[in-house]
Amino acid sequence: MSLAVHGSALIQRPGFSLPLAFVLGMLCTLGFAPVAVSPAPTFSLMGLFMLLQHAPSASRAALLGLTWGLGCFLTGVSWIYVSLHDVGGMAMPLAITATFLLCLLLAIYPAIASNLFFRGKARLAANASLRPALLFAGLWTLTEWLRGTLFTGFPWLAVGYSQTPPSPLAGWGAVLGVYGLSGLVALIAGLLAVLFKARGKSITAWLTIFGLLVFGALLRHMDWTQPIGKPLTVALLQGNIAQSLKWEPNRLAMSIDTYTRLAQQHPADLTILPETALPLMFNEVPLAILQGFTRHGAALIGAPIATRTNEYTNGAVLLQPTFTGTPGQVSAYAKRHLVPFGEYAPPGFAWFFQLVNIPMSSFTAGSARQAPLILGEQKIAPNICYEDLFGEEIIRALPAATLLINLSNTAWFGDSLAQPQHLQIAQMRAIETGRTMLRATNTGMTAIISPKGIVTAVLPPFTAAALTASAQGYTGLTPYARWGNVLALLLAGLACLPSRRQSAKPQ
Repeated sequence: MSLAVHGSALIQRPGFSLPLAFVLGMLCTLGFAPVAVSPAPTFSLMGLFMLLQHAPSASRAALLGLTWGLGCFLTGVSWIYVSLHDVGGMAMPLAITATFLLCLLLAIYPAIASNLFFRGKARLAANASLRPALLFAGLWTLTEWLRGTLFTGFPWLAVGYSQTPPSPLAGWGAVLGVYGLSGLVALIAGLLAVLFKARGKSITAWLTIFGLLVFGALLRHMDWTQPIGKPLTVALLQGNIAQSLKWEPNRLAMSIDTYTRLAQQHPADLTILPETALPLMFNEVPLAILQGFTRHGAALIGAPIATRTNEYTNGAVLLQPTFTGTPGQVSAYAKRHLVPFGEYAPPGFAWFFQLVNIPMSSFTAGSARQAPLILGEQKIAPNICYEDLFGEEIIRALPAATLLINLSNTAWFGDSLAQPQHLQIAQMRAIETGRTMLRATNTGMTAIISPKGIVTAVLPPFTAAALTASAQGYTGLTPYARWGNVLALLLAGLACLPSRRQSAKPQ
C-alpha cells in the first residue's frame, strides 16, 4: 500500500483528525522567530489542507480550522499571558482566561477559511486538480487580511512573516506584502498535498512551486529603492528598565541617568530613545536633560505628549542638534494606531483597567497621515511599537520618508516569544518599503534592518547598551509601497472564483 493511501487512511480515523490539527497548528509556530524554520508553516498548512480534503462536512472543516488555529495561537502568542499576569498584575485565572479567549477569537479566521474551502471545493470541476490549492490560498489570504483589519486588527503570526530572509520566498514581500506571502505559502502547501495524493505525478504543480521559489529568490536581488543623502551615524539606546520600576516616581532619576549616560558614551548624528523612555510628559522634561541628548547631534525621543485639549498622545519627538528649547528645533509624531485594552478602552470595556495595572492607558490617536520628521537630508517616519504590524499604514509615509524608525517599550512582553517575533515583523516592513528600519527598544530586540529585510546588527536583550552604526536613507517605491495590499487581494479574489462543474471534462 502506498504512502498516500496510508496517509489518507490515517487522517480519516475518528478521533485522530482534531488532535492532528492542533499539533499541525503548533508546528506552524516553528516558522516564526526565534526558531524561524521557514518551511514549517508550509508543511503545517499542507497537513491542514489534507485534513480538510477528507472532512465529512462543512461544520467539521470549520472545527478542524478552529483547532488548528488554537494550536497555532496558544503556542505563538503565549506572551499575552506574560503581559497580563507577569507584568500587568492580572490575577492568574483571569489572565489565562483572557489569553485563551483571544486565541479562540483569532482561531475563528482559519475556521472560516476552512469552512469556505470545504464548500468551495465541492463546486469545483472534477478535472480541476490544482484549483483546490488556488482556492485554499485565496481564502487563506483573505481571512488573514481580515484578521489584520477588523476590530483594529491583530495580524500577529500571519504566516507570511515566517518568510523573512533567508527564505527564498522573501523577495515576494516587496511585491505582494505579508498577506501575499501568506497566500504563496498556502498555495505551495496545497500543491504539495496534490503532489502527495498524485504520488508526485503533476508537472504543473512541480513547475509552479519551482517558479515561485526561483522568482522569489530573484526578487530578493531587485533594487526597488536607491540610497539618498549621506548616511547618519545612529545610536539606538536600550535602557533595560523593568516595567515594574519604570513608572515609580523614586525611579525616575535612574531612568534619566541610564539614558543620559548611554547617550554621552555613544555620540552620534542621531540618538534614539525608545517608546516612553522617559516616564514623563515630554512637556515636563527639564531643558537641561533634553540638551544632554543633543550635545553631539539630534535626538529622537519616545515620550507621551500633552495636547492643548488636556489629552495626551504616545509620541516621538525629534530634537535638532544643540537644542535650545525654541519651537523651530522640535518636531513630533503622534502614534495613530493605538493598542486596544493597552492604550485605550474600547466602548464598554473601561472595567478592564480595574483588573490590570497599565499606566498611561488613555492615549489619544494621532492623525492618519503625518509628515516625516526632517533631519538634514533624511526624512524620518517613526512608528511606535504595535504600529509596525500594519504595512499599509507604514507606507502612507512614502515616498517622502527615507528612513523608518520603530520605538518600542518591549518590557511589557517580559522574556517571551514576543521580542524575536516583533523583530521578524519589522524585517517584513523593511522588505515591503525598501527602507532601512531602525528599532530602539527598552529591553530588546534593538536592531538595524537593511532594506532587504536582513538584520545587520542587534543588541542582546535585557542589557543596558547602545547600538551604534551607520544608517542609509533610501528613496523610491517598491511595488507593495505603490499598491499596498491591492495586488495580493486581487489575486486572492481571482483564486476564489468558482468554476462550473458542468463544463468539466473527465481526465
